[in-house]
Amino acid sequence: MRILVVEDDDRVARGLVTVLTNASFEVRRVATAAEALQEPPADVVLLDLGLPDADGLDVLRKLRERPETAVIAVTARAEQHERVHGLRLGADDYVVKPFGVPELLARIDAVLRRTRAVRREGQQAEPLSVGDLTIDHATREAMVDGDSVALTRKEFELLALLAQRAPAVVSRDVILDQVWGATWESSSRTLDTHIAALRGKLGDTVPIRTVRGVGYRLSAPSDG
Repeated sequence: MRILVVEDDDRVARGLVTVLTNASFEVRRVATAAEALQEPPADVVLLDLGLPDADGLDVLRKLRERPETAVIAVTARAEQHERVHGLRLGADDYVVKPFGVPELLARIDAVLRRTRAVRREGQQAEPLSVGDLTIDHATREAMVDGDSVALTRKEFELLALLAQRAPAVVSRDVILDQVWGATWESSSRTLDTHIAALRGKLGDTVPIRTVRGVGYRLSAPSDG
């Protein structure tokens, strides 16, 4: 998942980039409205409304032309009328500085859930390749070195999620939320079963590696 941080304060931006990178997101930071509008669409934009070259609300209006992108306004403007105005202009959420890291990550996960269907439609435009693995969202087909692999619906969704995040680690909680929509214990056992089934079907060509206590990642055999 790609996150664009639009923040002119270098200290705040560095903190956000570090936190989001550690959470396995692909992160890009820009400092101005002009740069933000030149960037390719991201899955989530963290938009500071106090930018030096334009009103952040004007940037928000333009970002709303990208339906596959969720926008979280990140600002020091705490007044209720400011929050209401930002939400009415199309912000998916509104976070007031200072904020805690767990709250921010929870809000990002929430808006990603709400925009999941639109993102999937956008992902269907081109197949996704990771090493010898190719994921075609349009046909819901997985191929290894050109040969089709028969997968169940959940196996395909699980493999597609790992491929989208590769080579980053995807936590068990994120997998359970995005593939099963739940985090209860029986779902956790189901995840283990599906991982085992995928490993059996993919073999050593497309290794799914366990990161103990965290989750799983898709990697190339050369990763070791």
